[in-house]
Amino acid sequence: MAYLKPFLVAAAAFTVLDLLWLGIIARGVYEKYIGQHMRPSTDWTAALLFYLIFLAGVVYFVVQPGTHNNSTGVLLRGAFFGFVTYSTYELTNRAVLENWPWPIVLIDIAWGTVLCALVGWISWHFSQRP
Repeated sequence: MAYLKPFLVAAAAFTVLDLLWLGIIARGVYEKYIGQHMRPSTDWTAALLFYLIFLAGVVYFVVQPGTHNNSTGVLLRGAFFGFVTYSTYELTNRAVLENWPWPIVLIDIAWGTVLCALVGWISWHFSQRP
């Protein structure tokens, strides 16, 4: 049960922020740089699996260690987790996919860093309350 509340809060925050980013704010950027790689419609099974695994990582590595920490520590741990995970994905794509654009690599790493810092903090903050 200690993981359920932070997981559900993280899921809500991540879903809202990531869909806002992917669907509205950065949609044109992705279409411009990687439109040829994009599917006509989302594979929701893969997306759901990603969300479940990734959010479990946020809760385990960012939120739970913060239960005896302050908000700055949680923000920094979240930012580092986002930086590492999004860097892994983007730099692997850059290394093995032909023409994977550097602007997307940098934009996505920056977004992942901010996203995970925010989601980790939101989950931690709202999970501290009984």
